[in-house]
Amino acid sequence: MITIRVATADDAQAITNIYAPYVVTNAVSFESTAPTAKEMKSRIVAGEGVYPWLVAEDEESGLILGYAFAKAFRSGAAYRFAVETAVYALADIEGKGLRRSLLSSLIDVLIRQNYTQAVCTLMTPNDKLIQLYEASGFRRAGQWREVCYKNGQWNDIGLWQRDLAEAGTPPDEILHVGNVEIAKTKI
Repeated sequence: MITIRVATADDAQAITNIYAPYVVTNAVSFESTAPTAKEMKSRIVAGEGVYPWLVAEDEESGLILGYAFAKAFRSGAAYRFAVETAVYALADIEGKGLRRSLLSSLIDVLIRQNYTQAVCTLMTPNDKLIQLYEASGFRRAGQWREVCYKNGQWNDIGLWQRDLAEAGTPPDEILHVGNVEIAKTKI
């Protein structure tokens, strides 16, 4: 059985192990050098409970199989109701619905926290991730052409966006992830 739960700083090494291959072997990540576990821990902690990090954990082995997170869309108080999202899984787990479950759980948490928009940026082409995000309610919002240079080539960045709530006037303030009920998801 696999459980999706809120990540802790103690999950940093496992998350780093999942993410590093994405950085060094393909154009999914925008980074050129994989972060260390210490750097990943600081990213998790920097979310300060406002930007959730979730992990999918095999209950029997304790192995972290994948993770999803949200971060600030842009700096500045006016942007505080929008987040940028990402989801990763161990390579041998891809295609088995884990990323879809993680993304669904992340969206649920973001809605409960009162975020109104979720954004995702993807290097294109990337049919698998585009299908994942579009199946989760994201819609194409635009594209930046040749803005990312990685693996010896220029890459376009596609933009996807998903409404999480109708924007109220004034909007409800963002809740700390610790103040929202997180559905216990089992896969």
